Amino acid sequence: MRRRLPRYLAAAFLLPASALAMLDIDTSRLFAAVAAEEDLLKGCTDVPEAVVLAEELRDRALRIERYMAALEVRKTEIAEAEATLRQRLAELKAQKDGSRNQREADTSAVRTDIDRLIAVYDQMKPAEAAAILSNLPADFAAEILMRVQPQTGAKIIAAVEPRQAALLTAQMGARSVRTR
Repeated sequence: MRRRLPRYLAAAFLLPASALAMLDIDTSRLFAAVAAEEDLLKGCTDVPEAVVLAEELRDRALRIERYMAALEVRKTEIAEAEATLRQRLAELKAQKDGSRNQREADTSAVRTDIDRLIAVYDQMKPAEAAAILSNLPADFAAEILMRVQPQTGAKIIAAVEPRQAALLTAQMGARSVRTR
């Protein structure tokens, strides 16, 4: 018995609503309680409470209208701000892509320069390369030695004085440990 009651209630509400929908009747006017102020006070102007209530309702309606107008203005402002933010985001993404491409180009250019430098050291005589590497900072010299051909690197290290060779070897080992 308990389950039938909600079904009856649902049918009681759904049948009239579906009938209105099928007849294509504008339901908004059926449920709207819109009346002009004169109609509200018709025959009640001698009742002070009714007059006060009508004025209060009119004031509230005006406040609601102003509030709705302010909301529309805010909606417009928010839409404009959102459009501006989307445009700025697109600009920033374009800048980011541009800087990434520039960085990649710069990195490629540096790699090309390093490869040329390594090729030069590969072509030099070991004694000459050792003399130049001895005057370079140890980390830079170790980097060059790690990139030249192993046979050339061995000959260059052999031509460097033993103390400098030990320092370069230590730098090369430290670089290998850092890259892992």
